[in-house]
Formats: sequence, C-alpha cells, structure tokens
Amino acid sequence: MFVAFLFATNSVAESQVNVNTADAETIAKTLNGVGLAKAQAIVEFREANGRFNDAHELTRVKGIGEATVRRNEGRIVVSEGDGTAGEAASE
Repeated sequence: MFVAFLFATNSVAESQVNVNTADAETIAKTLNGVGLAKAQAIVEFREANGRFNDAHELTRVKGIGEATVRRNEGRIVVSEGDGTAGEAASE
C-alpha cells in the first residue's frame, strides 16, 4: 500500500511544470489544452515581460484563459527554481 502511494505521488510530481523556466515543448507536454503554439506564446511572453508571479498571470498570454489555468492548477509551478517535485504550485 505504501509503495502504491509512492508511485502515485511520483506521477503527480512528474506532471508539474515551472512556466518560468521550462521550454515550450515541456510546457505543451505537461499542460492539458496547451499545444506547442500556445506553449511557445507562454515562453515568448515570459521572455518579453519577465517571470510569472502566480498561475493566474498566464491569462495575460494570448490564447490562455481562466479555464485553461483552472484545468492545470496542480500542474503549474511559478517559482524561480527548476520546477522539480519539491516545489509547490502557486495559487
């Protein structure tokens, strides 16, 4: 039972992405409803405007709406780190 919990926890951690550091391909593979074009728009917005402070700021990117952010709440990490399992998603 404990082993099953570890595997479940690991799969959740693997499905997170730090939108402040990830490349477009990683963002597209991780976020539901975000293809490569929208992921590239996220990267371009970040490069032009600086890091995201919270997940809601993604709605400033053309093509990313509230529904997309809500659908991916547990997957979006907005920290200065590398988006690894130990980081929590911002609310």
